Amino acid sequence: MSHNPGDAAASAARAARNGLFVLTLVNMFNYVDRQVVSALGETLTSERGLGLTDAQFGSLASAFMVVYMATSPIFGKLGDRMNRPKLLAAGVAIWSAFTAFGAFAWSFATLFVFRAFVGVGEAAYGTISPAILSDYFKKDQRGRVFAIFSSAIPIGSALGYMLGGYVDVHWGWRAAFFVAGVPGFLLAIMAWRLLDPERGAQDDGYVAGHSVGAGHEPILKSYRRLLRNGPYTLTILGYAAYTFALGGLVVFMPLFLERIRGLSKGDATIQFGAIVVVTGFVGTFAGGYLGDFMLKRSRQAYLLLCGLSTLLAVPFAAAAVLASDKATYFPAIIIAQLFLFASTGPVNSAIVNLVDPLERATASALTIFTIHILGDVPSPYILGKISDGSNLGDAMLLVPIAIGISGVVWLAAAWAGSRRDIRLTESGR
Repeated sequence: MSHNPGDAAASAARAARNGLFVLTLVNMFNYVDRQVVSALGETLTSERGLGLTDAQFGSLASAFMVVYMATSPIFGKLGDRMNRPKLLAAGVAIWSAFTAFGAFAWSFATLFVFRAFVGVGEAAYGTISPAILSDYFKKDQRGRVFAIFSSAIPIGSALGYMLGGYVDVHWGWRAAFFVAGVPGFLLAIMAWRLLDPERGAQDDGYVAGHSVGAGHEPILKSYRRLLRNGPYTLTILGYAAYTFALGGLVVFMPLFLERIRGLSKGDATIQFGAIVVVTGFVGTFAGGYLGDFMLKRSRQAYLLLCGLSTLLAVPFAAAAVLASDKATYFPAIIIAQLFLFASTGPVNSAIVNLVDPLERATASALTIFTIHILGDVPSPYILGKISDGSNLGDAMLLVPIAIGISGVVWLAAAWAGSRRDIRLTESGR
């Protein structure tokens, strides 16, 4: 029986588009489930909630991130060996169930456990989805592809803020967890049915088996080799500083707007959520398309864009925290987030392009481990402790500092990548 190459190519293109659609939709609900708790901060820290301290509230995000970070290496290695859509679907079902269980929490300890186990499910998704996408699309398309995929982050985050705030006001905080978690079971079914593309098939010059053993060697050996990749290591360190800033921002900004700026819960969550949607959508798409355009001129385009855009965000992030006039701090929040979101597509594109196609899930796992253990695992708790000891305004000053560090490290990664390219060219590779 003969096969028409054109039909096969069209079928592969349809599978890739469907995969991008499903994974982007799942990514959106990923961030709904993550951020719904942020909208409930003032309720959970009051007597009508669970009476948490700010440090306890911040530790809910840290609990999720610790488990997410700790289980990511397991799913990363499994993702380089097993059927990826089925692993991913199992993860979606797990995190959705534990999000919904939050509705039944009766103490800080039980809510802490439920939020921690959300991290198990999201570890499967977070490590595997970038690897699948890189095998659906070619290298010169990945900036745009990851921009589409990453656009779900601000949309999902904003929906989490707005859904959590709206449901909390009308039906209570318990209902917010339940409403956020239930849709994930339908998404798990959609993910289960995705095509698992051949690993590395979209990379130029790839020959099946050219990296024999990359996906099957002992996990510690894989990580040691990845950490010897200088540009990759610097990239994830810059990503960790960026994640530290965002971790504090997304957890405490609604509470900051309520407590320090005097906005109502509805205004704080809905207005901030609306800003996140618009700036995230515009910034993410602009960054992705600009990164692909710049890639024609520099192999370090993605990292250069990340470094420059985050450095440009610093003064506006500082103004967002320090200014007391709404006419100043709201525009500053908008501009800072436009520059911040410009990095979301390019940084993921840079990471998958810096590593071997057969170990991208493992590299994603190491990335997740690093950015969370150094980033948004400690940052909500640290900001919460500073707030308990001083005030939330002082705590939020850590955000622009961390943003600046990320920009400097990403520019260093671009420089290291350029030096590596020169060495490879001189050696004839």
